[in-house]
Amino acid sequence: MVFSSVSFLFYFLPAFLAVYFLAPAGAKNLVLFLASMLFYSWGEGAYVAVLLGYLVFNYACGLALDRLEGGARKVALAFGLAVDLAGLAWFKYLMLVLGLFPERFGSVPEHLPAGISFYTFHSISYLVDVYRRSATAERNVLSLAVYLSMFPQLIAGPIIRFKDICGEVRHRIHTWEKAYSGSRQLVVGLAQKVLIADNVGPIADAAFDAVPGSLTAGLAWLGVVAYTFQIYFDFAGYSNMAIGMGRILGLTYPRNFDLPYCSKSITEFWRRWHISLSTWFRDYLYIPLGGNRVSRSRTFFNLLAVFALCGLWHGASLSFVVWGLYHGAFLILERTPLGARLEARPALVRHAYALLVVMIGWVFFRSPTLPGALGYLGTMFCVGGACTASVPSELFEATPWHALWLALAALLATPLRGLLGARISLADAGPLVPASAWARRRDTAGSMLLLLLSAMAVAGGTYNAFLYFRF
Repeated sequence: MVFSSVSFLFYFLPAFLAVYFLAPAGAKNLVLFLASMLFYSWGEGAYVAVLLGYLVFNYACGLALDRLEGGARKVALAFGLAVDLAGLAWFKYLMLVLGLFPERFGSVPEHLPAGISFYTFHSISYLVDVYRRSATAERNVLSLAVYLSMFPQLIAGPIIRFKDICGEVRHRIHTWEKAYSGSRQLVVGLAQKVLIADNVGPIADAAFDAVPGSLTAGLAWLGVVAYTFQIYFDFAGYSNMAIGMGRILGLTYPRNFDLPYCSKSITEFWRRWHISLSTWFRDYLYIPLGGNRVSRSRTFFNLLAVFALCGLWHGASLSFVVWGLYHGAFLILERTPLGARLEARPALVRHAYALLVVMIGWVFFRSPTLPGALGYLGTMFCVGGACTASVPSELFEATPWHALWLALAALLATPLRGLLGARISLADAGPLVPASAWARRRDTAGSMLLLLLSAMAVAGGTYNAFLYFRF
């Protein structure tokens, strides 16, 4: 079940909210857990057992870490992390690798448990925080179950630390202001997804799915531009919907995007893009490896290792690993004298540099194979006569129809979105609480309009599954 579907928006969510707010305070966690199991089992079926297995194992392991001392705690932590990562490796990597050799290993299931990367990282952060004594082991199994399985962030994040949310999981305060601002952010995220991402997505799909050699360089660039906006508004839309629903339920989820395409360096980009993932890798991998407190060469190695794993986290494909190493390489370059020279350039030059680097990187991220990515880049830069290739009819027909959406996406991905109105925005949303009654009426009317347009798009069957569901 996806957030931008008729079944979720018109049936599941209203029914859940009615039951949740009618339930007594002591039963709200049970209602949220049961609803999360229903949400997950809707499309995952037997894979619910995998999620429950993570829950039972990490509950027991957390209690053991809280009880043990000395070297035994290190052994328990290592064992817990090994089991959590083994589940991720089995379903996301080993099964995919075996599937490449059907003549030897037979038929291998292609479907992965949705969200396994996210709830694995939640499990790991829980165990590490208990080990570090920055959180106490949860003795109420229902509270830990809610943390690992709450449906707003179960499938695609944001990644939430147990130590940051355990208080709200155990005891939440519900207010009209939280419900109001959460509802607005939910609508913002829905509009990002169905009004922006789903309308520029066909351009990217047509370009990247075109027969090799059939694109002109200009249309290849157009496809990258479209995908650049598609993945941003798709994932930021999901994050805003999740954050908004969490706020309605009295839960505070971290902000996940902060206008990343306004960055003036790749270092800054990773402070703004998928913030919960980049900070997770920083706190649980980069810093334990030594971070930047070690020698210069070791720091560079740490950066490459972290971003190689970041790429691998997104999928068992060489193109993802190259994408991660590509970003890691630019992070290293920005720590050399070249970075200092870049800092001396005008802001517009630095912005153009960062955006160009990110867009080229998206080619590796979007292409299903590394040779496909290299071929697409060759077309973009007119290698091998691509500038005179034929034009696919479906791409040619889509471009004029979606030109307005591309222009709107470009506007809404920058601070220029303020030209459309101070608070009626489809870009990254924080807690949206107007300061005056007039502003509240204005913003409510804007939200209702966005909700109406989004509901019409969803009801018309034009939505697509969120891109990050596959990760």
